[in-house]
Amino acid sequence: MNKRKTIFISDIHLDETNPNLTKKFLDWLDRLDISIDALYILGDLFEFWIGDDDNTPFHQTIKQALNNAVLNKHIPIYFIHGNRDFLIGKNFLKEAGCIALSEEVMISLYGTPVLLMHGDTLCKEDHVYLRIRKLFHNHFFQYLFLLFPLSLRKKIAHAVRVRSKQYTQSAPKAIMDVTAQAVCDIMLKQQATYLIHGHTHRKKIHTLTLPNKQSSTRIVLGSWHDGANALYWYDSNQWEMACF
Repeated sequence: MNKRKTIFISDIHLDETNPNLTKKFLDWLDRLDISIDALYILGDLFEFWIGDDDNTPFHQTIKQALNNAVLNKHIPIYFIHGNRDFLIGKNFLKEAGCIALSEEVMISLYGTPVLLMHGDTLCKEDHVYLRIRKLFHNHFFQYLFLLFPLSLRKKIAHAVRVRSKQYTQSAPKAIMDVTAQAVCDIMLKQQATYLIHGHTHRKKIHTLTLPNKQSSTRIVLGSWHDGANALYWYDSNQWEMACF
């Protein structure tokens, strides 16, 4: 009998132009079984999201696959918005059967206090990104953007992705990682023993000692562009990073 477990993934970056990645995700989702207590998607499920009304066959396929996991396998799916899909709204979540969480959420994972985030807000040295993020997360800005025709939104999203790629390639790599101070501050504030996040695409397990002398662990999930991966956390409180 399979062990009870909870699964965490992030930064899948599904895109209509990358059918191989889409197939890999759908096949993996189809293989999930009833031994799974919950699936947490910690942001950037999609490469970009321009509104729930962009209801293409591709998006419908993803929603149906997620909803099938919820209805047929009884797997609750929780979702934290990422920096690429922060415009995912209530309609998508309802049709996909997913439950939206706040950008910082504490859970009791088989008795262990765990903090979940996408992770972008921990990159305190990336001042350019944080300024842009503040604009993009402004409710009035989002309201105006969603008034534009889909065709214009797609052009804007494409332009933003091009500029983002240029910036990522030219900016110092160090500023695109989390800062130690931000990690310590949030873990102390939330009294978390573990922090699980994505965003940086720097898959790794970090052990650290907080200022209060508490031994803690930060688990960084990887991008699926670099190979499909997930964190499997078993009810015995053992866990593993799986690549497939």
